[in-house]
Amino acid sequence: MSSVIDGKYSRGFVPTGADMGDWTQIAPLFDALDARSIEDLSLFERWILDGNELAACLSEEYNKRLVAMTCQTDDQACEQAYLYFVQEIQPRCKPRWHRLNERYVASPLRRQLPKPRYEVYDRSTVTAVELFREENVPLQTEEAKLDQQYQKICGAMTVEYNGREQTLQQMARYQQEPDRRVRQETWELSARRRLADRGPIDDIFDQMIRLRTQIAQNAGFDNFRDYQFKAYERFDYTPADCYAFHEAIERVVVPVYREIQQQRRRQLGIEQLRPWDLSVDPKGRPPLRPFNEIGELSAKCRTIFARVDPVLGEQFDGMIKAGWLDLDSRKGKAPGGYQATFDESRHPFIFMNAVGLHRDVETLLHEGGHAFHCLACRDEPLLAYRHTSMEMAEVASMGMELLASDYLGEFYEGDDLVRARREQLEGIIGTFPWIAVIDAFQHWLYLHPGHTREQRTACWLDLLRRFGGIEEWTGYEATHESLWQRQLHLFGVPFYYIEYGIAQIGALQLWRNTREDKASALRRYREALALGGSRPLPELWAAGGLTFDFRETTLRPLVEMVTDELHRFD
Repeated sequence: MSSVIDGKYSRGFVPTGADMGDWTQIAPLFDALDARSIEDLSLFERWILDGNELAACLSEEYNKRLVAMTCQTDDQACEQAYLYFVQEIQPRCKPRWHRLNERYVASPLRRQLPKPRYEVYDRSTVTAVELFREENVPLQTEEAKLDQQYQKICGAMTVEYNGREQTLQQMARYQQEPDRRVRQETWELSARRRLADRGPIDDIFDQMIRLRTQIAQNAGFDNFRDYQFKAYERFDYTPADCYAFHEAIERVVVPVYREIQQQRRRQLGIEQLRPWDLSVDPKGRPPLRPFNEIGELSAKCRTIFARVDPVLGEQFDGMIKAGWLDLDSRKGKAPGGYQATFDESRHPFIFMNAVGLHRDVETLLHEGGHAFHCLACRDEPLLAYRHTSMEMAEVASMGMELLASDYLGEFYEGDDLVRARREQLEGIIGTFPWIAVIDAFQHWLYLHPGHTREQRTACWLDLLRRFGGIEEWTGYEATHESLWQRQLHLFGVPFYYIEYGIAQIGALQLWRNTREDKASALRRYREALALGGSRPLPELWAAGGLTFDFRETTLRPLVEMVTDELHRFD
């Protein structure tokens, strides 16, 4: 395998030094691809690869600007550079890509391409042609601008506490303080700050609903959900399967989740569990403090990755040295965490908001899994295959969280280590219902695009009653009604959330496999990652020793495995 930092990926078709933020330098490259003769198979394949190279260069330019903007949302130059690309470059590229895709689909040579090498690529390109509408380009540009506005609003959310300005991510640490008065005070402070922007965020979301509905209708769909399922290339499951997943979560997971919360309430010795009681240690112990400095977080995760597999440790060490991490929370930084891929240089970048919590450890392990996926298939010539469906991509990350769980002793010892393991497993149980809520909410939103805000709130509260916990929200109804506004996926990547639930089922299967034969399970995991997106989703799972199925029959034994493990910690 090539080293992490080797500089071996040079341009061939795109001129060295060509500025991918300058349309006058980009347009001639599309012109050249349009004009090129592709009368035999070798020329046809070269044409495909050159188009992929151009796509990678443009993608890298976009991601550089996205990373810069999210790392500092209050930097006007970064904001303007990002918006320029979204408003001026991407809209001009989209019809040019469509023209090239049409040429690909119309070519008789397409049928001569070797199978199964081009099976997934062909299916994806045909889908792109079927979905493209020129009139949707400005609408998608406006949609991206709205998401940037949402991120800017969230990035500016700070409060004054303990004599200093703190981000809401930094305020989250106080929710683990044993002093209930401190938890309530800080929770209320953050909740009031969020509510101050409830109206503007609702305004943004209303506009998004209208735009997305129009985009779907322009493409010939009755609703945005069906459009987005095709845009995400969900060839292997349907909306009906999603509803079955919701029902399985309701029957299998929600009772376990609520019993965990009842146990928490009893241990805390309180009559009612309140929103500020959900993160504190139920036995009143001080919060887990896995690290004090960001360098400590990255160094200890590097050691964990090396213990899982020495190659992974080496790769992560290379990422640290190359500066491909931005981990700390600060004012002006967008919320959340992600792994971006710089597609031309073929390397990952990890963004997150660490504040010294155990959740930060989990997040870096998770995003590390995505990074290793990127590096595993970086030698793949086709850009399309250096990425994969999210249902597989999230197996890479969630699977890494579980693979790494045996080595959390790098951060903890004794009772704290048991607490960390318990927190991780209880987190898996608690995340499943939230995934069901967010996914079911999106189905309703886009099947009822003319809904009022009051109807939206009513739907949200109904879903929380169906899937939510036992905590009491009396006196904080407005915050309860607007919890969904914190879920950035609803704004930036609509309908991208059930993937986490599906992938968690795959990750739990991987964990089960490691308990039976660790060496074999890890080998197959690595082999599956190396395939990238070159095979259909069920085949990628099978390569990793996993069964692509998320019905109750598959979910129940996995949840029982988790609960059995939790009982070991009692």
